[in-house]
Amino acid sequence: MFQLGKTIVSEELIEKDFVCNLNACKGQCCVDGDAGAPLEDQETEILVDIYADVKPFLRPEGIAAIENQGAFVKGADDEWETPLIDGSECAYVIYSESNTAKCGLEEGYNQGITSWKKPVSCHLYPVRVKEYTELTAVNYHKWEICDPACALGDELKMPIYKFVKEALVRKFGQSWYDELETIAKDHTK
Repeated sequence: MFQLGKTIVSEELIEKDFVCNLNACKGQCCVDGDAGAPLEDQETEILVDIYADVKPFLRPEGIAAIENQGAFVKGADDEWETPLIDGSECAYVIYSESNTAKCGLEEGYNQGITSWKKPVSCHLYPVRVKEYTELTAVNYHKWEICDPACALGDELKMPIYKFVKEALVRKFGQSWYDELETIAKDHTK
């Protein structure tokens, strides 16, 4: 771990390689698990505001889950998260013709309907962020369903921090990322 501003960052972001391989995993990170995607406080308001705009992209079972539970829910850890369909997949999941799980929120963004891409926790994955009183922990979340992404990352020599650059800049800012890049260069010498 190393400190970067008010964050504590795992060296794994520099040392481990990762590139999502949707052809292999079919987006299982949006389907498996026992909780929805973590949400920041301001993202709950965004979900409420854009729901009508993204609703046409969602599946009927996702719409039913959202209309029954709300655009967001309080999880078992007392944190905000996206609602689930029958305790399984995220209510905002849609499927491609090849049966790959995708994000209905991101589809609305990609089609220019909304200006918000998706929850930052999803954008950052496999990086997970945990807020503490004084510092923010920035860690790599290893999950066996992402083994194909690790293999592709190794093949392409793509460190995690570079793969999630856009999301890290979105979360922490360009200067934070630039400093991370400098640390990474020194770390890998």
